[in-house]
Amino acid sequence: MAGQKMLKFVDVARDMPEKRPPDLRRDDFHEIYAEYADDKAKEQSSRCSQCGVPYCQSHCPLHNNIPDWLRMTAEGRLQEAYELSQATNTFPEICGRICPQDRLCEGNCVIEQSGHGTVTIGSVEKYITDTAFEEGWVKPIRPHTERSESVGIVGAGPAGLAAADMLRRAGLQVTVYDRYDRGGGLLTYGIPGFKLEKDVVMRRMAQLEEGGVEFVLNCDVGDDISFDAIRGKHEAVLIATGVYKTRALEAPGVGSDGIVRAIDYLTASNRKSFGDDVEEFDSGELNAAGKSVVVIGGGDTAMDCVRTAVRQGARSVKCLYRRDEANMPGSLREVQNAKEEGVEFVWLSAPKGFTTRSDMAGTAVEVVGGVMVQKMRLGAPDATGRQMPELVEDSDYVEEADLVVQALGFEPEDIPTLWGAPELEVTRWGTIKAEFTTGQTSLDGVFAAGDIVRGASLVVWAIRDGRDAAAAILDYVDQGASVVAAE
Repeated sequence: MAGQKMLKFVDVARDMPEKRPPDLRRDDFHEIYAEYADDKAKEQSSRCSQCGVPYCQSHCPLHNNIPDWLRMTAEGRLQEAYELSQATNTFPEICGRICPQDRLCEGNCVIEQSGHGTVTIGSVEKYITDTAFEEGWVKPIRPHTERSESVGIVGAGPAGLAAADMLRRAGLQVTVYDRYDRGGGLLTYGIPGFKLEKDVVMRRMAQLEEGGVEFVLNCDVGDDISFDAIRGKHEAVLIATGVYKTRALEAPGVGSDGIVRAIDYLTASNRKSFGDDVEEFDSGELNAAGKSVVVIGGGDTAMDCVRTAVRQGARSVKCLYRRDEANMPGSLREVQNAKEEGVEFVWLSAPKGFTTRSDMAGTAVEVVGGVMVQKMRLGAPDATGRQMPELVEDSDYVEEADLVVQALGFEPEDIPTLWGAPELEVTRWGTIKAEFTTGQTSLDGVFAAGDIVRGASLVVWAIRDGRDAAAAILDYVDQGASVVAAE
């Protein structure tokens, strides 16, 4: 049909943005994917089949209007595409970079299921908002009407920032408290620059600050300010701290020097990228340069660690995972990138303990020398349907290691105790007990969102939770205002 802009998936092949060669990208922390040119973004968007039931949209936690902004991009209506993308997603340029599209929107694309190769949704999403920033379409937050009510948000990660954005747009006064010296949470200090360059996060932080969101940084609730004081200052409070407590191994030798937590390792590396002085990095404690590195775990955090170690100049990098590749929880795309960069995966292997050696300086400190590995096989499925790993007898061996990074996931801190709020109810997993969709906790006017409610999860889910909680907080504040007006 003449003038047809869409449904070109039969004639136009899937084409990802150019990826830098492994031998070049191993030497720096820059993002590995190039940006689409305008014509290429239009071409790839035109492959969308505009299906009646868009599975890409239904499998997106934010239910982004993907077919519509793909069509607008194909038609050259890029500012409209940005406005539609921004309507459902507070940070589309971040999701376009770090979402596991292969498990969400792209993995459920109808033309992918028909064998034609999925639309490159994530790359187009990133392109739309990056272009919007360049063209000046992204404006500072300017509420139509300023309101006197205020909301305190504890945690400047994706859930807290998404809520802050929505509440500020509604005219509320918003203060965000965070323990770190920069906002962004794991976006800033957890995710490496080769997936998400830090100026992308800082650009959003600047937009929020310019829009009137107040940030109180280097502020540890429970120490620097009490939770009761925060509640007393604001009409409502949102807890969006995330989960930072590392799920640690219990095995012989686990306390030896050279066995570190993933969050500490990644934070040190990201701080160096900002030009900070990081004593633990400079001393070699959290630096993989010249070392044999073993990362234990199979999720996206483990992939961040192995790929960081490569860039720091490790002698060798191995990833130890107790299941096989098909059952790995991390993004398939990230696993492939790690393989290209020289990471060796040791499947069906679990740590049994750690061998140690004396410190080279002659002190009594024991330093890790290797990981005692026990081989596994997959047995019967568990309640989730995943096959359970089982021990293979008499298969143990030692994997040499100078640095071992534990990337086994994160658990919630004991917030009620840390904050002196025993009446704040938690689940049996330690996450905060909150109402579904609203985030209302057991305390009046206190809401919770993100990983601290659902457990360690994806950034896109944190954004969704933050937006949902913001809507509920707005309703709560409005009800309070109505009561005051009636009196």
